[in-house]
Amino acid sequence: MKLSRRTSWFLTAFGVWSIMIWTTFVKNLWKDSGGQAFVNGDHSQPTAFFWIHLLLAITSFVLGIAVGTVGLRGLRAARRGPARD
Repeated sequence: MKLSRRTSWFLTAFGVWSIMIWTTFVKNLWKDSGGQAFVNGDHSQPTAFFWIHLLLAITSFVLGIAVGTVGLRGLRAARRGPARD
């Protein structure tokens, strides 16, 4: 399957965006002082909210890497030109 340059750029940008957004989210989750992520702000007592959102962030981070990789491969293939049979 061949991806267009436009699609490849979109996938690459989406992968980078996903990595940036979810990395920032985890940093903010760790700094939470409102009591949602940790009991009384104690980092040794994470709540279910913390674990669920950490799992969502990790999953989205991994999917962002996968989508970005597909986009980069598409860009490299487009740069090489048409495939020879």
